[in-house]
Amino acid sequence: MNPFIARLRGGGPAPLGIFLMSGSPIVAEAIGCNGFEWAIVDAEHSPIDVADVAHMLMAIGSTPMLAVVRAPWNEPVIIKRLLDAGAATLLVPFVQDAEEAARAAAAVRYPPQGLRGMAGLSRASRFGAVADHFRRANAGVGLIVQIETPQALDRIEDIAAVEGVDAVFIGPTDLSGSMGLYGDGAHPDVQAATASAIARCKRIGKPVGTLAATLESAAALARQGADFVVLASDLGLLLGQVRTARAAWKTAFGGGQDGQASTVRY
Repeated sequence: MNPFIARLRGGGPAPLGIFLMSGSPIVAEAIGCNGFEWAIVDAEHSPIDVADVAHMLMAIGSTPMLAVVRAPWNEPVIIKRLLDAGAATLLVPFVQDAEEAARAAAAVRYPPQGLRGMAGLSRASRFGAVADHFRRANAGVGLIVQIETPQALDRIEDIAAVEGVDAVFIGPTDLSGSMGLYGDGAHPDVQAATASAIARCKRIGKPVGTLAATLESAAALARQGADFVVLASDLGLLLGQVRTARAAWKTAFGGGQDGQASTVRY
């Protein structure tokens, strides 16, 4: 079985993940060496392309961290290239109904279960070194579909029930936009919709995850039943520390009395 999906089905505490948006294999490797259980290589909202995905997967593969790759769109050619680059688990964005979920499920699998094109010397087959790759690959691929609108939430049980869909991910930022609450993932209406989606997926036994902006909100989502949680992103955490350091410097040297620095910790 796909190792990430096996982790979700195995029970235990919700694994904490992170979005990787910087495109840096060094950053990905460093995070993987320091305790994050899984990460989403984000090829949707970053300049990361297929070659970058391959390099980042190489770096992550040297660590205990598990990798999920978010495709730019639910499009079979894009999905095929990401899989050939070595992605084992895909997150497909903006899935609106069961038909779109079925298209994603077909795109990630070889015939007869799907329509993924076959290439014998891809990174996915270890360049031909994996015996019987074409027969074995379907069982090792994981598919997570992303729910981002109220319309998709209304159909979440139908989407989750599609054969080949292994898990569901609620995207609170796009959900907030589609609800007219642009970028306000913390709005009570967005949080209520997310909590409802988690509860409905739990009732049908489908693993469900979502994004949290803070550790506190990540813990709250796990208590609500989220099976996996993403905490911000590598760029978000980096820039948070940059802004904290800059504010501390201004406090110490830009706003202190009589030009004297104060002791600041950050």
